[in-house]
Amino acid sequence: MRPIETIGEMRVGVVGAGISGLSLVHALADRDVDVVGFEARAEPGGIMRSRRVDGRTVELGPQRLRLTPGLESMVTDLGLEDRLRTGDDDQPIYIYHDESLHVAPLSVREALTTDLLSLRGKLRILLEPLYGPPKPDETVDEYLTRKFGRQAARRYLGPLYSGLYGTHPDDMLVEYSLGRALEKAGIDRSVLLWVARKLLSGRETPPIVTFEDGLGELSTALYEAHSDAVRLETPVESIHETDDGYELRTPEDSERVDEVVLTTPAETCADLLEPVDADLESVLRRFTYNPIGMVYLDSGFDGEGIGTLVPPGSDVRISGLTWNASFLGRERLYTCYVDPGTYPEMESSTDEELGDVAAAEFERITGASATPIHVHRWDPGMPAYDRSWTAMDDLEPPAGVHFCTNFVDRPGIPGRIRSARRLADELADRSTGK
Repeated sequence: MRPIETIGEMRVGVVGAGISGLSLVHALADRDVDVVGFEARAEPGGIMRSRRVDGRTVELGPQRLRLTPGLESMVTDLGLEDRLRTGDDDQPIYIYHDESLHVAPLSVREALTTDLLSLRGKLRILLEPLYGPPKPDETVDEYLTRKFGRQAARRYLGPLYSGLYGTHPDDMLVEYSLGRALEKAGIDRSVLLWVARKLLSGRETPPIVTFEDGLGELSTALYEAHSDAVRLETPVESIHETDDGYELRTPEDSERVDEVVLTTPAETCADLLEPVDADLESVLRRFTYNPIGMVYLDSGFDGEGIGTLVPPGSDVRISGLTWNASFLGRERLYTCYVDPGTYPEMESSTDEELGDVAAAEFERITGASATPIHVHRWDPGMPAYDRSWTAMDDLEPPAGVHFCTNFVDRPGIPGRIRSARRLADELADRSTGK
């Protein structure tokens, strides 16, 4: 393997033009680093793409964003301010428990008024500061139960965190999942005290936003701003080490770069890096992903809320709902999530069968009928952040190879943008010899 060194006039190759890859290209270009990006698809954006279905905008991945400072800066850079659409986030998230909807207590007011928890369950939460930080080999379920009590952990805190990934909290080790989020937020012991300090500081939570034609507008704008540096329909088939860098081989030609950044799922990274490091390839293949099915429903349901979470162990065959019609003003549109943990037949089911399951469970939860209008499947799905994530301990890329992808850091879009900027700073410093 080549030694770590400072490289002048650096050329960086970025594999993948999802939000991580596009954000990295944008950040590197802003720092005057020579960059070339590759994307196998004919369309940029990865999971952050939008479609028009029956005259409505549907999101093929995240349904909304928080307008964090980093995202707001990017929106300004791209001239998208007039395209922003602010959601109504003064609405509750619901938990479907005991055959009815209950408000998830995510604010002081909701904690006092929700009927999801008993009085004893609410009082138990107040004891959280007495219990210490995560323990070695502790699962997310064990940690949340020890800190907040069984009711809070099982009824809403566990589903609130793990539902995004389609993994049961019992299968997630805190050290490789929730613990990393707590560490990045600066929470070393008490979550409640951290929340209290945040409230007393007066810092407001960034608003929920989307764009007029969906989140895909951001992906498209990033690509269009750097179309001369990003090659669509150009899959990198393999990566090879050279005397002074790396060679990225595509079906048509090859590109020599000094540094290479992979923004793709773990299995794709493994395929590409096999010629460089067989041991690294083996480690990458240990990471597991959960396939996620998304069913978009048309319904006249008029409830107000951001969405519904379904705790693990329920006989409901979906893991949750996003109420796009309510808080984003997407007329009659609701998004339903299905994964093998809630519906074991998901992967072998046809789109029509998934649609029927989603519509039936939507009516069960809300009492309103619904009609499926589109089905989308995430491939390979969401990082599971399950016990396979112990592979992180053995993840040692060679000099000049970097990962800027959701399996090494938090998967949320603001987090991906922050990761891209951090890596761009590092690469720019090396390019200038700092």
